[in-house]
Amino acid sequence: MLPLVENKEIIMKTNTIAVIGGTGKSGSYLVQALLNKGYSMKLLLRTPENFTLQNPLIEIVKGDARDFNAVNHLIKGCSSVISKIGQPVGEQSIFTDATKNVIQSMNLHGITRYIAITGLNVDTPFDHKNEKVKMATDWMYENYPKTTKDKQDEYEILNSCNLDWTLVRLPLIIPTSESFPTETNLEDCKGEKISATDLSEFLVSQIEDKTFIKQSPFLYNI
Repeated sequence: MLPLVENKEIIMKTNTIAVIGGTGKSGSYLVQALLNKGYSMKLLLRTPENFTLQNPLIEIVKGDARDFNAVNHLIKGCSSVISKIGQPVGEQSIFTDATKNVIQSMNLHGITRYIAITGLNVDTPFDHKNEKVKMATDWMYENYPKTTKDKQDEYEILNSCNLDWTLVRLPLIIPTSESFPTETNLEDCKGEKISATDLSEFLVSQIEDKTFIKQSPFLYNI
């Protein structure tokens, strides 16, 4: 009989995580956090040639999250999906299109756990945002009306779907390997930043954690 710790490691490595947005200023931290926990993963990348990390636990899928066939190829054979997708510069807002593809594919393959990130501007019925966060939300609508509305629509789509989703609302992401105390809150964001390392650790923890299923918590450093 194998020791318990080895059994646990084997079980973890059979869970393949589909990742959308595994590059960028914070995506690489998520990839590393998954590797640290022994998860294998499939990464959807528009430009795989720019991804230089080599690891047998990583499979690259070339494609765009707005292409259902690419998303479906990514998600097939996975146990959970994590999205850190960002808005491509100069392109049409991506969030609802990508989310619809993810939901359709997850339903097709019988996968239920979906974890994604979004901004402070997204409102939920449970909110009691402080004045600073309200001002930031108003500023986003004034300066980026289409993408801001698209993110709100993304929440509404998730809220009406049958997946076990968690949409994490974030302040400014700081690309650092440093870790700080964090706090979650369903009503208000009381911090102005979140470390990319702390964010990634939280997202990975949500694969098994059921605390925030069908909820949209704020996450921030304190």
